[in-house]
Amino acid sequence: MTKDEPVPEMEPNPPGQTALEAQAQYTIDHLSALTHVPSRTIRYYQSKGALPKPQIKGRVAYYTEEHVQRLGLIARLQDQGLKIKAIRDLLAKADKGDLVMGEWLGLKDQLQTPWGEDTPVILTRTELYGLLEDQREGLIGELLRLKAIHMERDSYRVRSPSLLRITMRLERAGFDLETSVHSAQILRKYLARAAGEVSEHFMKHFTRVFDREDNDVDLTTAFQTLRPMGLEAVQLIFAQEMERVLKDLLASGRTASVATRKKGSRKTN
Repeated sequence: MTKDEPVPEMEPNPPGQTALEAQAQYTIDHLSALTHVPSRTIRYYQSKGALPKPQIKGRVAYYTEEHVQRLGLIARLQDQGLKIKAIRDLLAKADKGDLVMGEWLGLKDQLQTPWGEDTPVILTRTELYGLLEDQREGLIGELLRLKAIHMERDSYRVRSPSLLRITMRLERAGFDLETSVHSAQILRKYLARAAGEVSEHFMKHFTRVFDREDNDVDLTTAFQTLRPMGLEAVQLIFAQEMERVLKDLLASGRTASVATRKKGSRKTN
């Protein structure tokens, strides 16, 4: 419906209604025109339990301002990526008073905020060479083969510019690209699992706290605290574990055998 098209007039109010009761009473056609939501979609939301059913008077279904507001909220939640079943369950909790929708939306916005400043970028070939600080022949082809970067038409998508810079620094230190890229894949694999388990652990804690009548937990504040502390904890624990592993490696004598082979190859040359 365009702005120039008239909004259908509301149906006459059922007999016996007071002026106050008669306010904001809409038929489905009028509700559809007012909210720009097709009638069939309104009926679909009702069938799924996301939208309250209208009041039936005679043969006519009447909707209220509550339905207008609910349709706007459904649209906002869909924009956040939620499916209709999740929206229904979320709204049911809000209706029962178990959830403050405004706080939940604020929390969701915060959870979608990147934890790091490193975000995907689309680069031209020239820009990519600038990021790599290397223009040798075959470099881009090798990075594409290793899926460290991805081709998008005539540009390149870099999921993590910072990680790619680390890969290039490692290569300049003597580690080949395949070794560096694979090490990042190993880290991502196990850190993804760790992130999932830690998140479940914290959610169980929050669930227990919310079940108490005396709880005063503010989830938004809790996650604001968790963000920097989580990053710091990962860095600290990983550093401690790398230190332990490297000490064990030195104690095992494996590094000595590698150094001996390197020394022998130099004598041969």
